[in-house]
Amino acid sequence: MSWKIPLFDIDIGAAEIEAVTEVLSSRWLTMGEQTQAFEAEFGKFVGSRHVFCVSNGTAALHLALAASGIGPGDEVIVPALTFVATANAILYTGATPVFADVSSTTDFTIAPSQIEACLSSRTRAILVMHYAGFPCEMNEIGRIARERQLVIIEDAAHAPGARLGGKYCGTFGVCGCFSFFSNKNMAMGEGGIVTTDDDGIAEKLRLMRSHGMTSLTLDRYKGHNYSYDVIELGYNYRNTELQATIGLVQLRKLPDYNLQRKKLTEYYYQQLTGVPGLTIPFQQHPGQSSYHIFPILLEAGINRKNFMSYLKENGIQTSIHYPPIHQFSYHRQLKESRRNDLTLTEDISQREVTLPLYPLMSFKQIDYIVEIIKRFMAEKIFESSKK
Repeated sequence: MSWKIPLFDIDIGAAEIEAVTEVLSSRWLTMGEQTQAFEAEFGKFVGSRHVFCVSNGTAALHLALAASGIGPGDEVIVPALTFVATANAILYTGATPVFADVSSTTDFTIAPSQIEACLSSRTRAILVMHYAGFPCEMNEIGRIARERQLVIIEDAAHAPGARLGGKYCGTFGVCGCFSFFSNKNMAMGEGGIVTTDDDGIAEKLRLMRSHGMTSLTLDRYKGHNYSYDVIELGYNYRNTELQATIGLVQLRKLPDYNLQRKKLTEYYYQQLTGVPGLTIPFQQHPGQSSYHIFPILLEAGINRKNFMSYLKENGIQTSIHYPPIHQFSYHRQLKESRRNDLTLTEDISQREVTLPLYPLMSFKQIDYIVEIIKRFMAEKIFESSKK
């Protein structure tokens, strides 16, 4: 379908095309010097000592957990209101995800009080997710982790460039995990990054990313080594030079594009304030968001399917972030994953709608979206009250 206004769009221009062409001309496509340059630039940007580019954000989460020593018998507290990969990465290690509720219907990030409600003698880690690019309450979560000697891992897939108290998301925990899927603030098609300031974990990440091998193909190509040993159980989570070189260009665009996302979000706030039938979360949220998506919450009783269909009929693409993980068919069988109340998560998941947001959007497009929403509310919801 051809959308009048898609949910997201990416800016791939002459700079990315030139960068990819140079990599193709070099004839070195696997992880190499462009990857090293991207890692160095990203590390400078977020303020992290060690950065490892990987094949995707899910691989980043899995490596972060495995390198942190999470395994069978351990429990990891995680929000249920996130993409399924956040919890699946825990399962890959043999550990158990324990789902915690969010803070409120205006703050969809994991609630520190609910983290505490999930604690047990088997809890080893807290995996937070900075929903829509809005930072979790990291000061309080950090206190809980310190008191219980727990590992914090950040799913920062929505949050490249987001900050809290001047500190970048992805640097609060032992590891930060980023995604560069096509709909993200930095789009590489696929790709991810793991950040850490822990030297020991960094060494494990380096080995585990590429089969546990002591030297890489690039090292042998340059004559630094002619063979290798395998000293860890590793994975093939390498990225490509094509991804990395696109990432370098996208990273340089990120600050300006996050600022544009902020302006568009604030314009949405202005235009939607007072519109009946919906509320807008995160308007008073602390810290600096990366404004990855724009969620709204429909009032109870409004048919979400009809609402989204109406916008679709008018050329506007929408989505849902997210169906809660604990209600998926596979995850329902994991009885240990749900020990506490998830009322807010379940309520939000039934009423949330994500509207289009991307840097190339215009204010005029937002005007059109708001007009269609107002028309729906007038014609479909309050029609009976006029009779």
